[in-house]
Amino acid sequence: MSGGKTGAAAEARSLLLQCYDGVLSTLSVAMSGYPFGSVVPFCLDRQGHPVILIADIAQHTRNVLADSRVSLIVFDRAARDLQANGRLTLLADAERTDAADEDIPSRYYRYFPEARDYHLTHGFAFFRLRVKRLRFIGGFGAIHWLEPADVLPVNPFAMELEASMAEHMNADHVDAMRHYCRDLGLTDTDTPDPQFAGCDAEGFHLVVGEQVLRVRFTQAVSTPQEVRAALAAMARR
Repeated sequence: MSGGKTGAAAEARSLLLQCYDGVLSTLSVAMSGYPFGSVVPFCLDRQGHPVILIADIAQHTRNVLADSRVSLIVFDRAARDLQANGRLTLLADAERTDAADEDIPSRYYRYFPEARDYHLTHGFAFFRLRVKRLRFIGGFGAIHWLEPADVLPVNPFAMELEASMAEHMNADHVDAMRHYCRDLGLTDTDTPDPQFAGCDAEGFHLVVGEQVLRVRFTQAVSTPQEVRAALAAMARR
């Protein structure tokens, strides 16, 4: 890629990693040919594709089952001027995940623990949005079409390893995670204990109540030893 696109791809990846919800657009069954928008939470699979959990009675589920072509738009939720800040549209095919794939629910429920009880009221299923192309707008004039291989963050940590990291942090290092939250401007007052949700090469996510917080490493990691060293350095900072 050119220098401009390389930078745009890095910005797009960073934006995707800090987001945990977006606007899903499907092709309406009830109003044929019209786009239908809905807000959905998501987390990423090991290859960086968004994963959503949707109810069988939902309109967007009916739309997806009739036509798998969808888009998901994410943007900086903290930005005052959405037109001046980054936003990313992912064009994708929605596919139902394999029920035998334990990695998808394991990761999703760490990000959205309240979703564990959804199945008590309705039928729900996980869908992967297999990204075909992306459109990134980084501000006025900074507009690029990008390819999945250039943007999607491949996770170097297997399911068992990431789950072990989360279990260890949640059992033994709550104080350190509160320190990370303070670095992000979140005070301890009236907030529940942070929970470690997931880790990737560029950072990790903490769940605090209903918030999902992104914490970035100062440099990329690829091994548990590098993660441990990065977390310890951040706790000392």
